[in-house]
Amino acid sequence: MGKLDKKVRTFSALEIAKLCGVVNQTAINWIRAGHLKAFTTPGGQYRVYAEDLVTFLKERDMRIPEELHEDLTMPVDLGLALIVDDDKDLNTILKRLLERKIEELRVAQAFDGFEAGRIIAERHPAIVLLDLNLPGVDGFSLCKKIRSDESFGQPAVIAMTGIAQEEAQPKMMEAGADAFFAKPLNFDALIAKIRELLEARKNPREEPSK
Repeated sequence: MGKLDKKVRTFSALEIAKLCGVVNQTAINWIRAGHLKAFTTPGGQYRVYAEDLVTFLKERDMRIPEELHEDLTMPVDLGLALIVDDDKDLNTILKRLLERKIEELRVAQAFDGFEAGRIIAERHPAIVLLDLNLPGVDGFSLCKKIRSDESFGQPAVIAMTGIAQEEAQPKMMEAGADAFFAKPLNFDALIAKIRELLEARKNPREEPSK
């Protein structure tokens, strides 16, 4: 079973000052004024969580250092896939197929975009099979959210749709999908692509073909 062992990173006022290119007192003033969320250690020192620092920087249109992107990128669970499709019959068929064909893979299910977002944030699946026409948050918007939010862990996204492929495919790939499958699905090709993307996750230097 895949595990998430990412440690929560915190920064001192001095470290924040260095990252932001300001003097130490400026960072302290941000904290004391309530602009930058922080907590105090038993020794009386300020500490700021990485995600709170990023929120502060984004609100002020300040540059986000690359180091912060690395700190916020959660590891994915290589033993978990998520199927997002409001067609409950197809969703269940896919779940059973994946569990049978890829024995080490556990499969979670979501039937709308909101539920999918919650599961991705909480469980960090390595693979997301994403239908585009969803109630709530649609597949295009959810894919963009996955790609823009480092805390989701950057899972591989396989887009699935029954709408016009010539319209949906370029739009979805631009949104950050790793692969695209039109419905009715080619199950053999889908399983092969999932295996390929999982292998690429285990060996990051290998780039999966789209």
